[in-house]
Amino acid sequence: MAKNDFYETLGVSRTADEKELKSAFRKMAMKYHPDKNPGDATAEIRFKEVNEAYEVLKDPQKRAAYDRYGHAAFEHGGMGGGGMGGGGFGAGGFSDIFEDIFGEMMGGGRQRRSSGGRERGADLRYNMEISLEEAFTGKTAQIRVPTSITCDVCAGSGAKPGTKPQTCSTCQGAGRVRAAQGFFSIERTCPTCQGRGTTIPDPCTKCHGHGRVTEERSLSVNIPQGIEDGTRIRLAGEGEAGVRGGPAGDLYIFLSVKPHEIFQRDGADLHCSVPISMTTAALGGTFDVSTLDGTKSRVTVPEGTQNGRQFRLKGKGMPVLRSSQVGDLYIQIMIETPQKLTKRQRELLKEFEEISSKDNNPESTGFFARMKEFFEG
Repeated sequence: MAKNDFYETLGVSRTADEKELKSAFRKMAMKYHPDKNPGDATAEIRFKEVNEAYEVLKDPQKRAAYDRYGHAAFEHGGMGGGGMGGGGFGAGGFSDIFEDIFGEMMGGGRQRRSSGGRERGADLRYNMEISLEEAFTGKTAQIRVPTSITCDVCAGSGAKPGTKPQTCSTCQGAGRVRAAQGFFSIERTCPTCQGRGTTIPDPCTKCHGHGRVTEERSLSVNIPQGIEDGTRIRLAGEGEAGVRGGPAGDLYIFLSVKPHEIFQRDGADLHCSVPISMTTAALGGTFDVSTLDGTKSRVTVPEGTQNGRQFRLKGKGMPVLRSSQVGDLYIQIMIETPQKLTKRQRELLKEFEEISSKDNNPESTGFFARMKEFFEG
């Protein structure tokens, strides 16, 4: 029976590169895998054909021979690379891709573990809230973090003092075992040692073989000047201790800055709304503003100041993180309309209204003039 063209089997063109070949193989292997087509003899044959085609085309030398001579290149002892013999499951070949595709079926895919079952500890997260004043000045904060630390009895080995972990008898220290399934082998995590390669016959009485215990630790965290909301600080090696002497994870401090009652922050700049009386805005005046650096700054309001006008106080904002620069403070004027007027105050305001001219209120006079012109025009 004539064999199908290898390129047609994988559904790729003759110019397909390595990436296209691998992608096509993954798709076809998933489609015809015996576990997904139980009892389907046709699917099993197609699966073998897909594997045979990929084993040839992924090898540059075999592919060159196939492109020149076709299937004849592997007949009569040619290059010996086709089919399920000649390295169909060689190291780094189909078995690697098989694990990538079907690892989930066997409990999570390939897991890399260091020698002797040493595993890196998990990273930890700690949420910290600080005030705007603390972000301005910086601080050193003391925090308490519940975490796993290396057991001081067994020094992280998990074994009772005087003993040591033994090589796993099931996987002989490899951490993985192979099992035959149909016409191929499947490699999976060793169920005895959970992939660590060692077992502990006599576990430590304090940590019960885990090599670490849970404890609350006190840590010092340096918060620099100018830190912004949402900043993440990494403390290397301050996370959970590693398993059986493995390296510790990291601790990440996530900072949030509490809203301030007076100031609003915009990067390195601060904004503040200051209410002033109608008479101060009309006649002019001054007022003092307290700033985050502990000083007071005087703001001069010129005669005829309008609502919403901004005044800039240079260098009175937030310090820029890891820099000598400092932002500015912007004061926005809010003119307050007087309330609960006395009889005399009302009389004075009415008198002022009567003697006012267009020059006293140029904005409103100009606006209504433009409106009248627009509608009448």
